[in-house]
Amino acid sequence: MVNTDWNEYVEAIHRRYLELRRSHPDVLNGYTKMAVSAIEENELTSKVKELIALGIAIALRCDECLAFHTKEAIATGVTREEFVEMIGVAVYMGGGPSANYGAKALEIFDKLGGKEG
Repeated sequence: MVNTDWNEYVEAIHRRYLELRRSHPDVLNGYTKMAVSAIEENELTSKVKELIALGIAIALRCDECLAFHTKEAIATGVTREEFVEMIGVAVYMGGGPSANYGAKALEIFDKLGGKEG
């Protein structure tokens, strides 16, 4: 397995995104507005919404999504136990491929400094 510096990975995602946003501001500014609105707390907390995003990221097998939303989930206070429970639901819905990406997501959580409850 490749030893990835997940903090650097998230920073690289951000740099690439900013470059794309400079290159195509109309689309990316609209996307950013949608993303902020989607994660904003209403009936569901931002914490729950980040866990939903992570379940989808596992099912879609998106490394960038795993790294970005894991960092965001940690910022909302997601515990390791909550994170592992979310992985269980993603694996239930996505089978073997989701189990592999769930394991990768847990590695990212631990390496990005996620805490136990």
